[in-house]
Amino acid sequence: MTMPNILWICSDQQRFDTLGCYGNSFVDTPNLDRIAGEGVLFEHAYCQNPVCTPSRASFLTGRYPRTCRVRQNGQSIPADEVLVTKLLSESGYVCGLSGKLHISTVYPSVSPGGERRVNDGYDEFHWMHHPWQDWPTSQYHHWLRERGAAYTDQPHQGMSHVRAGMPEDLHPTTWCAEKAINFIEAFAKFDHPWLFSVNFFDPHHIFDPPKEYLDRYLDRLHEIPLPDYTPGELDNKPPFQRQDHDAAFCELAWDDMTDRQHRLSRAAYWAMCDLIDVQVGRMLRALDRTGQRDNTIVIFTSDHGEMLGDHGIYYKGPYLYDPAVRVPLIVSMPSIVAGGIRSSALVELVDIAPTLLEAAGLEMHPGMQGRSFWPLLTGHANASYHRDDIYCEAYASASSGRNPGDYVTMVRTRTHKLSAVHGLDCGELYDMDNDPSETHNLWDRPEHADVKMAMLKRLSDRIAYTMDPMPLRTGVW
Repeated sequence: MTMPNILWICSDQQRFDTLGCYGNSFVDTPNLDRIAGEGVLFEHAYCQNPVCTPSRASFLTGRYPRTCRVRQNGQSIPADEVLVTKLLSESGYVCGLSGKLHISTVYPSVSPGGERRVNDGYDEFHWMHHPWQDWPTSQYHHWLRERGAAYTDQPHQGMSHVRAGMPEDLHPTTWCAEKAINFIEAFAKFDHPWLFSVNFFDPHHIFDPPKEYLDRYLDRLHEIPLPDYTPGELDNKPPFQRQDHDAAFCELAWDDMTDRQHRLSRAAYWAMCDLIDVQVGRMLRALDRTGQRDNTIVIFTSDHGEMLGDHGIYYKGPYLYDPAVRVPLIVSMPSIVAGGIRSSALVELVDIAPTLLEAAGLEMHPGMQGRSFWPLLTGHANASYHRDDIYCEAYASASSGRNPGDYVTMVRTRTHKLSAVHGLDCGELYDMDNDPSETHNLWDRPEHADVKMAMLKRLSDRIAYTMDPMPLRTGVW
C-alpha cells in the first residue's frame, strides 16, 4: 500500500454525545454520520487531559501529558519533543494546518506575535488561535479584511456566553475548512502523500454559532433536556467542583440560571457542532471530486469535552467525568478501513500518533507511549478490545490563580471509574454499569472498599507506566 493521505479534523471542546451517530437526536450531522457509517466509530475514546494544551501535546507526541512535560494550559512544549507530524514530514509527507495548534503559550501579553512554534513538521501553517483579534498574526482576521469584513458577535438575550456569531460564510469554522479544501485541491495533481490538520476552535466557549444555526433550535427549545444534575450530588465530591458550580468560569452561578438559559446554552453549543458538520461535508466533497477519498484517512475527534451544565458545572476543569474527557473518534478510509463498525474498545487519544505511523508503514518513535489501533481499523484485531483501562490526568484548572489541590488522576475500566484527588483526602468512584451518569460517588462506601483498593492499585500502575521511556537503555550496565 502506498502511504495514505491523512485529513485529521480536530474540534475543540466537543464532547462525545454531540453527533447523530452517537445518539443525539437534536443535532444535524449527516456528514460525520456518513463517515461513521463508512468507517470505525469508537464509543469509548478518551483524551488524556481535560484542557487544551496538555491534551494536544499528548496526542501529537503519542506521550502522556506529564511525560511530554506539558501538564497545564499556559505551558509551552519543550523544543526536543517529537511530534508525529514532524516524523511524517521527515518521511516524505507534506503537512499543513489551519486553525489552532495550542501546544505553546498563546496568552497575548506573553506571546504578542502568536504561538511559538517548535519543529512541528508543518509546511503550510494557517494559524488562528481563537476568533477574537488578540494578535496581528491571526490569519483568520487577514482573510476577513480581504473580504471587507471585521469580526463581531452579539450577546443573545443578554447572555454573554451565548452569542450570535459571524455569518456562516465568514465564520472561523468556514475559514478553517476553506484552507483545508485549497490544500486538498492543490494536491490532486501531485503524488506526494500529505497530512492536513483542521483544528477548529468550535465548539469551544463562548458559544457563538451563526444566528441562522441557533435559530433552528429556538422553536424546539422546550424539548431540549436540562443538564444532568441532581441537587446535592456535589456534597461528597471534591471541593473545587462546588466552587465551579458557583460560577468559577461563568458569569452566572449554575443555580441562578433559568431553565431557558440552560437549554439555550446547550442549543448554541449544538448549533456550533452542526456548523462543523457542514464544513466537514465540504472537505469530503473536495476529496471525492479530486479522486483522493479512497487513499485518504479521515480522522474526526476533539481535544477534550465540555461539561455543558452536567453535574452542575459548565466548561472544563479538574474533573474527569465522561462529558469532560470522553470524545468522538471516527476513522474512515474506504479502500482499507473496515466500514460500519462501532467499536466498544477502550481507546486513548495518545494512541492516534502510533496509529498514523503504522498506517504509513513507519516505525513507532521510541519515545511514544500510545498503542496503535491500526490492526483494529483494518479488521486484523478484535474491534471490541484495545486496552484494559483508560488513564487521564489533570493538574490545576483551566484558569490561573487556583489554589493547589486540584491535581487529579483517573483510571477507567469497562465497569468502574476512579478519580484520585492528590493532596486532599477525597476522591470519586463510580459503578459505570449501574451509574453511567456518574452521579453517586462510592468513594467512602465501606461495601465498595475492595473495588476502591483494586482501582487505586490499577491507577498506581498506570501512573508508574507514564514514566518517560527515553533515553533508551543501551547496555546491561
